[in-house]
Amino acid sequence: QVQLVESGGGLVQPGGSLRLSCAASRPVFMINAMGWFRQAPGKQRELVADITGGGRMNYQDAVKGRFTLSRDNAKSTVYLKMESLKPEDTAVYYCRAQYGGRDYWGQGTQVTVSS
Repeated sequence: QVQLVESGGGLVQPGGSLRLSCAASRPVFMINAMGWFRQAPGKQRELVADITGGGRMNYQDAVKGRFTLSRDNAKSTVYLKMESLKPEDTAVYYCRAQYGGRDYWGQGTQVTVSS
């Protein structure tokens, strides 16, 4: 099993920045893939960005150049640095880990981009 604890959401003005953190109960390099998803009201949950155990990263087109995923193996934590935030980035952001053939999810953290 993998437990995930997220933090870092909040309210930010358009153009602002936030950094989300996802701490895993297992070493992140042992996890097949970790990533961030988001779900806006009335919409389906969608992939934002993810990273494989080998370090390959993948980003949704809408966030390329604005969001940066990183991993700290020593802290078993994956970060999502979000810059140049837009109102359409408003959503609940969820961390997901794929391990042992299963998906594990964090509790979600709200990100609101509004003036």
